[in-house]
This record gives sequence, C-alpha cells and structure tokens, in this order.
Amino acid sequence: MFDVLVYLYENYWRPDACPDHEQLTRKLTSVGFESDEIQEALRWLDGMANASEAYVGEQGADTLRVYTPQEQEHLGEESIGFISFLESAGVLPPPMREMVIDRASAISGSPLDLEDLKIIVLMVFWSLGEEPDALILDELFVDPEDRLIH
Repeated sequence: MFDVLVYLYENYWRPDACPDHEQLTRKLTSVGFESDEIQEALRWLDGMANASEAYVGEQGADTLRVYTPQEQEHLGEESIGFISFLESAGVLPPPMREMVIDRASAISGSPLDLEDLKIIVLMVFWSLGEEPDALILDELFVDPEDRLIH
C-alpha cells in the first residue's frame, strides 16, 4: 500500500488532481501495482478525506496530546518521538497531528514502522495541499545513514 501512496504523491500534485477511483485503479494496475494493494490504498485515502474534514480547524495551538496505551503500543516510541519532533519544530499543528495519528491507526501491525509513519505524514501534507519545507522533506525522505555531515 505504501508504494501506491508514494507513487500518488510523486505523480499527482494534489488529491483533487487524481482521477476518480475507477480510472485511477486502471492507471495503477497498468503501472504494475497489485489489485489488493491498490484497493487498500484507495480505502486509506478515503479515510484521509474523512479525517481532514473531522480534524482540520478543530483544535487550538495550545493543546496537549496524551497518547492512550493502545496508541502507544501501535505507534511505538520511535513514531511518537518523531511526531513530537515535528510538533516541536512547528510544522505539525495539532489538527494535522490528529490526522497523522488517525491514519496511522488505520494501518495494521504494531509497532508502526517509522518509515511508514513518515509516508503517512507526507500524505497528510499532500491531502491538505501543503508542502512541507525543505528541512522537513529531508527528514521524511533521507535515510539517516545516507546523510553527509558537513
């Protein structure tokens, strides 16, 4: 599923630039994605649309997030730490944070892999038509082992 999401991010500048589900399914199939993977990604994206309606504009900047034990187990320390990093950097406001947590909760398996969480964060920005700044894109795309220290 995550490969499909990355493909959509790289090939469509916004969700509204994507064709309807039927046409998009044909396109993704012709590119080589499996039907199950495509359907899972499309369901996940439908959930993203619902999450954006539910969370955007709902919370103020001064909210404090307390993770439930189930969220802690599902997300894992590494992912929660990354979400906190993005919040403290001022690039992930509370409504977007809630979208990230909502969409991460829709993924099976615990704890969530940090690389998968990064794709989820990227897709939240994409779904809202926002592009993260260059430093955040670097955090989302570049593997720490591949970074050069100057």
